[in-house]
Formats: sequence, C-alpha cells, structure tokens
Amino acid sequence: MDDVLTKEQGKSLLQLARQTIAGRLNSGLETTDVTDAAFDVEYGTFVTLKIKGALRGCIGNLLPNESVAAGIKRNAISAAFHDSRFSPLTGAEFEDVKIDISVLNQPQTLEYKDGADLISKLRPGVDGVTLRLSGAGATFLPQVWDQLPAPELFMNHLCRKAGLVESAWKDSHPEIEIYQVQCFEEEKA
Repeated sequence: MDDVLTKEQGKSLLQLARQTIAGRLNSGLETTDVTDAAFDVEYGTFVTLKIKGALRGCIGNLLPNESVAAGIKRNAISAAFHDSRFSPLTGAEFEDVKIDISVLNQPQTLEYKDGADLISKLRPGVDGVTLRLSGAGATFLPQVWDQLPAPELFMNHLCRKAGLVESAWKDSHPEIEIYQVQCFEEEKA
C-alpha cells in the first residue's frame, strides 16, 4: 500500500488512540480532536494493543465507513474495553500497553483455483487476508505474518479463528479478500 499518511501523522494518530483510552479510564474525560485534513478521509482502521509483545486487544473495521480519526477513536475504545477475548483493560495494565494502528486500503477479492494456487498468490508480510465461508469469517492483518510466516500455517490459524476446521482454506474454497496496510506503532509503552 502506498503511504497515505506521513510518519508525523501516524504519531498523531497513536497519540489520539492513547488519549482516547486514557480518557475512558479517567472517568470518561474527552480527548482532544486532531486537526489534520488527512484524518477526515475514510479508510478502514485497526487498533492493536500489546503488553510485553502479547496481544491484549485488537479491533477494527475493514471497510472505509468513517474518517480515519473517528475509526481510530472508536477502535481504540473497542480494543481496550470490548474485545471479547479479554477482560476490559485496567489502569495498571495501561501503563504497559504498546499501541499499533493500521490504516487499510480497500480489500480486493482474490481469485484462485485451489489451495495451492491460493498459497502461491499470498504475499507474506504484505497482504492482510480475510476468509469467509458459510457465514463464518475472520481476518489477519499483515503483521500476523511475523508470528505465522508459513502461508499454510497462516491460513490454518485464520480458519481456526473463523471457527472452521484448519483445512477449510484448501478443502472448501472459501471467499478470500486481501488488503494492505500502513502501520504505525509506538516506540515503547
């Protein structure tokens, strides 16, 4: 994905995410809004929280249905307090949280013949992947390739995340979409 935001704009969005979570932790105090026209553009966004390298929350939207700033604020709150995999973030944990944000391009359907063709078309470290089959679905951001670098393993885990058998990606021809992100991460918590 071509860079749509500068490094400085990314830092501003990271600050917005941190301030939004801090505001909720501190009796619902409101955060200051960012004033950059680039943040008014609509893109899909994800906010990921980690503590000591371990996932602590990750929520986002694939489609561009709100401004970048609004998406970062909403997804920061959701990742911190509404990710069903975790209990709500506490003030003590917040001290150790490292925030990553991702700005997504428009997902594109990936046409493929079979499992081997699918694997050959995926670009590890570049493509985020969304899988849908029989009402089930899941996505992995491109950053997940860091933990699951083998395409077969990546797809097995994506199927498991969707609640499907691991081999569904090669046996059942699910709908696959790919997308790319521009990622910004805090240097340290």
